[in-house]
Amino acid sequence: MQETGDMDLLRKYVQGNSNEAFAALVTRYVNLVYSAALRKTNNASAAEEITQAVFIMLAKKADRLRAGTILAGWLYQTARLTSASFLRTEIRRARREQEAYMQSLSNEPEPELWPQIAPLLEDAMGGLRDNERNAIVLRFFEGKSFQEIGVAVGATENAAKKRVAHGLEKIRKFFAKRGVVCTATLIAGAVSANSVHAAPTLLTTSITAVAVSKGAAASASTLTLIKGALKIMAWTKAKTAIVVGVAMVLAAGTATPLIIHHHQRTNPSQDSPSSIFTSTQDVSAVDNAGYMKSTGETPAEVAKTLFEGYANEDWTAVGKYQPPDPSRNSPAGFVSDTMKRIYGSMQIIKLGTPFHGRISVAKLIEMQPEARDQLKGKTDFKYPGIFVPYEVRLKDGTTNIWQVAIRCDNPEHRWFFDGGM
Repeated sequence: MQETGDMDLLRKYVQGNSNEAFAALVTRYVNLVYSAALRKTNNASAAEEITQAVFIMLAKKADRLRAGTILAGWLYQTARLTSASFLRTEIRRARREQEAYMQSLSNEPEPELWPQIAPLLEDAMGGLRDNERNAIVLRFFEGKSFQEIGVAVGATENAAKKRVAHGLEKIRKFFAKRGVVCTATLIAGAVSANSVHAAPTLLTTSITAVAVSKGAAASASTLTLIKGALKIMAWTKAKTAIVVGVAMVLAAGTATPLIIHHHQRTNPSQDSPSSIFTSTQDVSAVDNAGYMKSTGETPAEVAKTLFEGYANEDWTAVGKYQPPDPSRNSPAGFVSDTMKRIYGSMQIIKLGTPFHGRISVAKLIEMQPEARDQLKGKTDFKYPGIFVPYEVRLKDGTTNIWQVAIRCDNPEHRWFFDGGM
């Protein structure tokens, strides 16, 4: 006997209020939904709750699902999104509980500071700039003098003091926002006294044995952890290099700035930097007509082709917009292995409206203080190309919300990628 189709059962439920038809759908797909929820949350009770929520949503939306809907796919996607929502809620709940706990501790008469700041210290350190973090580590984790720090980082003793002071102040503000109110001096004392503990003796031996084998003796979980950490490190390094490139290009007086504006960090505990734009203006219909006449493509079409190229790993389509790079001896059309690895097979969530933007030099300095001298005397400027906002999900699960910079101000009137990825 032929099995009744999903949409037929759904129609029976909607039109005839048939509980039997709906029960048949639940029986058919409960394992699929539960398994997806369990994989995502790794929590059996949460998976049960999510499964129930998914089928409740199916019941509510049954009369609005279009003909031809692949119900298995719809249920899976709903389970995935519901699981993600659950995890976000859990993170927010845990954070609120932690902040409430810290607030209650701060209300007690002279509580011990370290138990309050220890759970927050790594996130606070993550919000520092590299030079500040290095100075804090050398001063309070390694016990170095300001003179020794200056020698280590290639700065004066006074500069080392300032870096430590700036870092401590940022950490103090981070703690204050989470209910732990104290002075920078108290933080310095608590971190100095408690931040480093002796590791078990055998741990050093085992780590050495595994490390010298280049990971050959490491467990699968350790290798996975290493792989994920390397991705994050490479991504962070790439972003830093791009911002430094902005400063160097501007300082050289050229008209080819590489602009990045990072709207969303991978670490949600860190605040995003403020906008580098002093003003923006959407690309008009007249502008689009002009671009179409001179280049054969509008900025929106360029961005769509570029991102779809990465999503489909169509390197010919991506290479169409890659300019030559004399500094790396790379010809036009070359796509680096790093870009392929990071962006290949990504999922395009949204492409926004292309716009012109005027760049704030002060904001560039704020993002990269080391470039202050290079940018000295420079004024705000209008970027000669176009920005296109985007939201994508990389294959490692990271969601990025930035804008890509493209330009066509060359004699051939060709569109070229200019940064933002």
